[in-house]
Amino acid sequence: MSIFITGGTGYIGAHLLKKLTDSDETIHVLVRSKEKASNIEHPNVTIFEGDIMNKESIKEAMQGCSKVYHLAAFAKVWAKDPKTYFDINVTATVNVLEAAQELGVSKVIVTSTAGVYGASVSDDITETYVRDFDFFNEYESSKAISESRIKDFVIASLDVSIVSPTRVYGPCIFGEPQSVTQLIQKYIKGKWRIIPGDGTKIGNYVYIDDVIDGHILAMEKGKTGHTYILGGENHDYNSFFKILAIESGIHRKMIKLPIGFQMMFARIQLLKIPFGGTPLITPKWIAKGKYDWKVDSSKAINELGLKITSLKEGIKKTIDWIEGSETKK
Repeated sequence: MSIFITGGTGYIGAHLLKKLTDSDETIHVLVRSKEKASNIEHPNVTIFEGDIMNKESIKEAMQGCSKVYHLAAFAKVWAKDPKTYFDINVTATVNVLEAAQELGVSKVIVTSTAGVYGASVSDDITETYVRDFDFFNEYESSKAISESRIKDFVIASLDVSIVSPTRVYGPCIFGEPQSVTQLIQKYIKGKWRIIPGDGTKIGNYVYIDDVIDGHILAMEKGKTGHTYILGGENHDYNSFFKILAIESGIHRKMIKLPIGFQMMFARIQLLKIPFGGTPLITPKWIAKGKYDWKVDSSKAINELGLKITSLKEGIKKTIDWIEGSETKK
């Protein structure tokens, strides 16, 4: 039996696809355009053109598959129509799960985000953490609604587990890397010299290989209806940039930018919208920087056997990839 994947052309999806094909698995991938899927062509991969908003195209691609990884999502910082978040992150997820249910799929893994739990205001984030306040943006709220809909399918006896990565970074197979990797690239090239706030706000950074291993381990061992946070190490910005400087051998004078100036920049970005532009960041996303986002991934470590790559090692591997990519140009 084959494995069905959505989001195979995305950052995490491309890495998962490579890992599975390297293991000689046969994969069905649903893409919106075959022309844009040239990077994922492989003897073990069958590409289906369709749309996750169309359940019939999902069912056609899912035929003959016993396992499903649903990674497709809308995670951009801004959408012209906020409804896009809910269409893709909620409605499309329901479409995938309904198709899996109708076709008798044995196991489904859905990729969510640790951001659903919110900032670590009262304690480190775990899977039992109760969110302290409202959602910062439509991405978080749409993913939270999606998770509640997933529980409905669990009640209806579909074997579904959720994996929730934190701030993912590391090499990129093709396309645009994640924001943390972009930050590392810019620092190395001398195009980034800013530390957000006073540098003491904490985030959790997880290396891409660990995220992929977490998906596969969840498919093998994940309990029905359970969520597994796929996190790495907790570090504040000061610590992050210190490690980056040591591992790169590049020590730059950094500027600490207060949250007020960050908000001002974000509001200026909003002025692009009436002229058809896309803001690089919005005040909703900047507001997240007022808080710590400390995460405890003990559940994934203990139940799935997830192993965590240290930030030091992960940044070193990312730098090696960046330098290797530059050499090939």
